[in-house]
Amino acid sequence: MKRYPSCLLAARCVPWDEQGRFAEAIFRRGVRATLAHGTNHLYIFGTAGEGYAVTDTQFDQVATAFAEEMHRAGAEPMVGVIGLSLGTMLERIERCRALGVREFQFSLPNWGALRDGEMFDCFDRICRRFPESRFLHYNLPRARRIVSGKEYGRLAEEHPNLVATKNTGDSLSHIQSLLEDAPQLQHFLSERGFVVGSLFGECGILASLIMNWSKLQALWEAGKRRDIATLASLSRECNLVLRTLFETVAEGRIDGAYDKVFEKMHDPKFPLRLLPPYEGASEEEYRAFVKLLAERLPEWVPNQNSER
Repeated sequence: MKRYPSCLLAARCVPWDEQGRFAEAIFRRGVRATLAHGTNHLYIFGTAGEGYAVTDTQFDQVATAFAEEMHRAGAEPMVGVIGLSLGTMLERIERCRALGVREFQFSLPNWGALRDGEMFDCFDRICRRFPESRFLHYNLPRARRIVSGKEYGRLAEEHPNLVATKNTGDSLSHIQSLLEDAPQLQHFLSERGFVVGSLFGECGILASLIMNWSKLQALWEAGKRRDIATLASLSRECNLVLRTLFETVAEGRIDGAYDKVFEKMHDPKFPLRLLPPYEGASEEEYRAFVKLLAERLPEWVPNQNSER
């Protein structure tokens, strides 16, 4: 029995105004729009949500607005904690619990790659301290330590409130190990990873191509049916979306630069800027992407009037 449902799990990017302040009205509008047209399973402060870059003041401002909007809609907010200091991560979880947040995702502290004992100790100090909260682990290469499927199986046995993982790679052997060696956890995979993972068992989609929720929903449903023909067709479309993105928006930027391009397709007022020193996409790159995507895959370009 999975500890967390299979679903579309999506990040909410954070908009910043020209002075670098939290553009709260735009953010709240985006949360409401995604709840209405996309998915109820939303989180803040992954890589796309600049969880690595926010100050404590910014963290609290965004988390408060997010929790209010999610609770108002009857949805469960999930807050990410990324940091070099485990102590800071624990303090942020404490503050979010005071806001009524009970679901969190975390990545491993990464100033140096954690040894095996250090990795297990990190999970222990987080999960045991907050037994009434549920945790998703964000398993990313930037942490310099990828947790294996077998390790997740052991961690799941030790921590009943570890409920899910997030993996963005599409390695066949790694995905198979996740699903077979830690079957009680829900594993959220990228769109391309989901195509592979759904053939081995139940998993969820880490939704990144959020410009078209109906396509993502169709991909998720095809995975549940193990409909190989539909999975293959939608996978080709996803690959073309990404190829178009990297032909028009310079590669090598931090994740949020690309996610904010997708956000702006729903709300033209959504700013593309990132917190410094990171560089977001330019308006020219954004327009070039939308123009070329409309030529290649017009059904992937949202009707902004209906999505807002």
